Formats: sequence, C-alpha cells, structure tokens
Amino acid sequence: MTEDTGGHIGYILGAAMAQIACAGVGRVEIFTRAFDGFEGRYRAEVEQIVPGCTIRRLTTRNRAYLEKSALAAEVAAYQEAFLEHLARGPRPDVIHAHFADAAGIAAAAAERFGIPWFYTPHSLALDKVAALGTACPDERARIAWERAAIAGADAILVSSRDEAERQVLAYDQGAAGRCHRVNPGVMLPPDPGAQAARALIDPLLDDPQKPILLAIARPVRKKNLAALVRAYAATPAQLRRANLVILAGQRPVGPASNPVIAEVERLIAAHGLQGKVAVPHRHDQMQVRALYTLAAQGGVFVNPAFNEPFGLTIVEAAQVGVPVVATQVGGPSDILKDLDQGVLIDPTDDAAIAAACLSQLDEPARRLAAEVQARAKAQFDWTAYAARSVEILRGLHSARPASPAPSQLFASDIDGTLTGCPEGVRGFTQWLRLRPHTRFACVTGRAMGEAQRVLSLWKLPEPEVFITSVGSEIWRRQGTALVLCQDYAGHISPGWEPEAVADLAARLHIRNQPEYERRRWKVSFLGDADQAAALRDLMRAEGVEGHVVASHASFIDVLPQRAGKAAAIRFEAARSGLEERDCIVAGDSGNDRDMLEGFANAIVPANAYAELATLRNPTLYRSAYPYARGVVDGLRVLDTEAAARIAAE
Repeated sequence: MTEDTGGHIGYILGAAMAQIACAGVGRVEIFTRAFDGFEGRYRAEVEQIVPGCTIRRLTTRNRAYLEKSALAAEVAAYQEAFLEHLARGPRPDVIHAHFADAAGIAAAAAERFGIPWFYTPHSLALDKVAALGTACPDERARIAWERAAIAGADAILVSSRDEAERQVLAYDQGAAGRCHRVNPGVMLPPDPGAQAARALIDPLLDDPQKPILLAIARPVRKKNLAALVRAYAATPAQLRRANLVILAGQRPVGPASNPVIAEVERLIAAHGLQGKVAVPHRHDQMQVRALYTLAAQGGVFVNPAFNEPFGLTIVEAAQVGVPVVATQVGGPSDILKDLDQGVLIDPTDDAAIAAACLSQLDEPARRLAAEVQARAKAQFDWTAYAARSVEILRGLHSARPASPAPSQLFASDIDGTLTGCPEGVRGFTQWLRLRPHTRFACVTGRAMGEAQRVLSLWKLPEPEVFITSVGSEIWRRQGTALVLCQDYAGHISPGWEPEAVADLAARLHIRNQPEYERRRWKVSFLGDADQAAALRDLMRAEGVEGHVVASHASFIDVLPQRAGKAAAIRFEAARSGLEERDCIVAGDSGNDRDMLEGFANAIVPANAYAELATLRNPTLYRSAYPYARGVVDGLRVLDTEAAARIAAE
C-alpha cells in the first residue's frame, strides 16, 4: 500500500501463523501502531488473524500514518504505551523485535520486566550505506540503533548466511554466538492462472503474447529499477523476445511523485519503450500471484537491487518455477546456491543484467527452474521455520546445567562425519548419553551459526564446545549464549596478516570464496590441492605466516600459523586438564587432516574423501561403515582401548 510495505510484512505474518501451530505455543501477538486513514482499516485495537494469533494496535497521541523515515520521533510514545500494556499483563515469555526501533523497545521491556528478546534486522543500514554510498544523519542514527540491538539481543534470527556471517558481524564479531540462520517460508496463495495478470498488463503492451521479464520491488533507490530499464533498452534481443513488467507499489494515475518511478518513466520515454514496458499503477495480491504464473510461461524474474538482505520474492518466483536473475550482493547468493538455480549479477553492470536475463529466457533454464520448484518449497517452509525458531526461543529460558569434570574429549567434524545417516546419529546420541564424563566438541569448517543449524537439522546432541571456521575460533556456552574464547584468539593472533595472504592469492589468480566465508582469522579461496601448495610456497618465500588448508579438491582456507583443528583441540584439552591420549577425533575431509594425523585416537568413516587416503597415522581407525555409523564403530573400539589403558595405569 506504500513503499514501506515490503517482504518483512509477509515474514511477520507467516512466522506468527506458523508459530501458533507449534506444540506448547499458547499465544502469538503482533504489536504495531493504530493510525487513521486507509478507510479506517488500521484503527482496530485487536484483530484476529487465526485462532491464538492476533494483531494488537497501540494508540499514541499521533494518530497519523507515518512512513518509516518519520517513525523515530514516535518511538518514545509507542514504547511508553507498550510498557504500560505489559505492566497490566499478562506478559509474554519472549519478545521478537523486527528492525532496530522495535529492538530498543524490546530492550526497555527486558530491563523492566526481565523478558528475554530476540531480534530480526531484515535490512541493515551499514550495508545500505555501502551499496548506495550515502550516510545521512538518519542513517547514522539507525546504525547506532542497530549496533545497540545486535549487542543487546539474547538471540538474533536472520534469513541468510550473508546476514549471519557478514552483515551482522560488521557490527559485532561476538554476535556470531547468538546469531541463528533460519530459512523463512513463503505465503503464496493458490495458483489462479494467468488471467488476472493478463487483465492487468495486456492493455499496457503492444505484443502481450511475448514472455515477460518480471520485477517486483518497493520503489526505493536501492532496488535499482532504473538499471533494469536501461539494460532492457540497450539489448535488441531482449526487446524482440520479451516485455518488461515492473510492479513497484501502489500509486494514483498521473505524474509520478515517487522519484524512483519518475526515473523509470523518464527512461521509458527516452528510449521509446512505450508498449514494451508495463508499470501498473495499482495491483492486488491475486494479480501478483498471477504474474508469477505468467512469468513461468517462458519468462524470467529479475532482482537487480544494489543490496538485498534476503530476497523473499526470489523464493516466491522459484516456488512457482520461474528462472531467476538476482543481485550478487546480500542474501540472493545463498538462495540461488541452496536451490542450485539462477544467475547472480553485479547490480552496477547493466550489460551483465541484460546478458543474464537473455540466458534465462532459453529453454534449458526454464526446464531447470521447473525442477527447482520442489526444492524451493522444501527449503523455504514456514512450518520448519516455526519449529526451529521456537526451539531457539525455548533455549533463552534454559541455560544448560554445568557438566561434570571430563575424563575424555571427543572432537568431531559435522558434515559427512556425523551427518548422512539418521540411524548413525541415533547411535551416536545414545553413545554420548551413556558417557557423562566425555566432553563433546564439534570441529567444523562452518561458522558458528551454520554449525548450530546443521546440528539442529540432523537432531545431533549440542556440543559443549564449538571449534569453528576450520579451527580458528572456539566458542563455549555462557548462560544461554555462546561466547568466543578470547584466550585462544589471543594465542593465534600474533603474526596474522590476512590482507597479505589475500594479496598473494590474487597474484596466483586464486579466486576468493564469497565474502561471508571470510572470518577474522580465516581467509577462504576456491582452488585445488596444487593451488594450495603454490600459495603455501609463495607465502613461505615472501615471509607471510599462515596455516594453509586444502579440502574437497575445491577449497583453500588460510588461518593463523598457530590455528587449525588440531591446535584448537589441544588448546581445549589442556584447558580441561586432559592429555592428548584422552582425546578421540573423527573427520572425513582434507580440512580434518591435521587432527587426524595429530592424535593417536582418530576415526575416519568409510565415506571419507579420497584426499585422506594418504594420512600418516599408524593408529588411525578406518571404519567399514559410513557417516555416524562409522564414527560409532570407531568409538566402540577406541573408547574401549582407552579405558583399558587408563585402568592399567
């Protein structure tokens, strides 16, 4: 209804309706402002969405509708109304704050009533400023609010790896221990066919039978809609093959007052695109759904935003079977990687936008998009989101009890070592439950949030210690949060020069992995074992210290010289008063090599990568079973031997 009505509205409603269906959730209330206008639609104090789930609107003196940019002045009055409501009770068990202004209000409620709260940013200003090259006073104030929200939240829920591992950490590196990535769902209505879309756009087009390039976005600068029009206008093949349809909010008929729409209309006129580009003035949800159906009939969905924190419309398009072209900046890189479909583009390169759209108009792209539909529906599902989010929220109320002093440390990789076999996971869970004096540490190449997500997905026991990012970080539980070990950070930091490593990799033309893979003590590249060896040799020749790790015949990670999985395990064992002989390790790939060669009690499951065929460890146990079954098989052997040795001594 306004340019402030974006994907976050669908997120909030979808999450709430799914959470109320979770066992043990008694009530979900969405709090917002009451305001006049819009035919009185938003005056009602309470509106039920579904049983148990309601919208509650609080009244302040200002009854006008306020755009997002004008809300800051109203936050204090709204906060007072919210706290007064909570004082009357009943009070919730947890508060979910959407955007930083709500986070400030949630923090005030936590201070007064002791209610835990968690935060979903949706869109962070630091990234917006970086993408657009602006930093007005309002944005600087918003950045300060966001910094406070990220520092203060008991948990942070985001939708993409880029948010979890890059955007949030730009504010606070320590937030990784409280940050969780949970894929949201999609609230698409049933397919109505394409008739409603035809009725909306056919009168605006000279040849409405052509396929459509479809963009759906708020009319704001960061969505980069002008570049899409320029790219379309400059490509004769696109003009011949497809029409361009831009759905950019609701507005009255007549000259555009919105500067983004005005620029789009100016470009249409300047390039003579009337009859080839449709920019409808108004639309309803049924027409939006019908446009996706129409785009699936030979068309393409395009998101050219300068920055897209997540990209809900990309998921919607994928679930309908529309090939996708999307910005490489932000969440779409995760979405398209998970779906194994679509093309990422540089939003500043008009020619690249045009070329990607043309490539996705071809028949193979459309066939692939149809295959991706089921994957998109499975991975972006509100029921799964609700189950995981409620699990995280329950964790805010229940700190784990202190464990007994350990007599043994079991440190294991996750992917392909403990995952891959549900039966093996159950066996490992039972093995660990019967050994209260065994400390479990997961040792992974993943970052903190992703490690937690995969463990939850596979219903694996939660470790007492997380050794993440290929052994460059150690995280331990402190209350309900996970906290980075500063002692280990201090131990590995001397001599670490990540920029020098990156410069040497560039000299060898070794490509970077996505930016979110980079951590404070890890730089990551794409390359094989030979390229890793070449980088190691060049670093040695140039006097640049670092521990080079090659894995999966595709990845190269460089860590501080003192870091690595083996080093982190030794550090953790010593901290717990354990010797190396008290440690058992398990892994399946090249980034596990140092720990599999560094500890006598080591397990490799049958599904291990061929790169581990040359391991130098005479006591290594190679199981005949894959995944967690192989780990449990090895534990039964090595644990028995360790127990006998300890008894003999």
